[in-house]
Amino acid sequence: MTSLDALQELREFDTALLANTLGYISAVPAHEFYMAGSIRSLTPEIGPVVGLAQTAKVDTSTPGGAPELNLFIAQQERMADMQLPSLWLVETVGSRPEHECVTGDGMAKSLFSAGCLGVITDGYCRDIAGCQSVPFAVYCRGTIAHHAPLRIPEVDSPVEVGGLQVESLNIIHADREGVIKIPPDDVATLIKRAPQMRAFEHDVHAMLRRTDLRPREKYEHVAEFLQHYGFAR
Repeated sequence: MTSLDALQELREFDTALLANTLGYISAVPAHEFYMAGSIRSLTPEIGPVVGLAQTAKVDTSTPGGAPELNLFIAQQERMADMQLPSLWLVETVGSRPEHECVTGDGMAKSLFSAGCLGVITDGYCRDIAGCQSVPFAVYCRGTIAHHAPLRIPEVDSPVEVGGLQVESLNIIHADREGVIKIPPDDVATLIKRAPQMRAFEHDVHAMLRRTDLRPREKYEHVAEFLQHYGFAR
């Protein structure tokens, strides 16, 4: 079981740094843990968010019918009872994909009060200034003005968002750079090695600025720094 302390520690690092670290320490290939760039932060000022995925399939675009919210309400109850930060991972399944409006500031306030720090969806969202004020992080394809009746026919099942397969309770980390899924077996090592990756990047970037070294010399120094910080393959 992931601890609150571990999630809070992970929030101290930016997403790209953690992704770089995973690339060296994890057996999971990179394409299985980072999300497509089409899913972008609309609330970058909030900074990194990390939590356990709460998954849902949502239809906000199909005309007609009536709202279906019972499963969503029950899911929020479970979020509140969990007492760990969560992130709402939403795959849109409506008949008009370009008209999916997943979240506004009203839903953001309800979700946040249940311990959910943000939404990550392949649809669109609205009321971004209101979400920012909650503060509720929004990761999506862009903004949209309205929606059809909100239907949530499925929760807690696997979803695909931004080309990434996500299951309920997966550890998700996101910031203005993008979204990653952290393999649970790598959490402890990731927390330990991320500061070393930060130091490695600092030293390497300072060296790459130098004008007294030829390009080939710089790459030789990169290999030396990898060895020094324990990331040599």
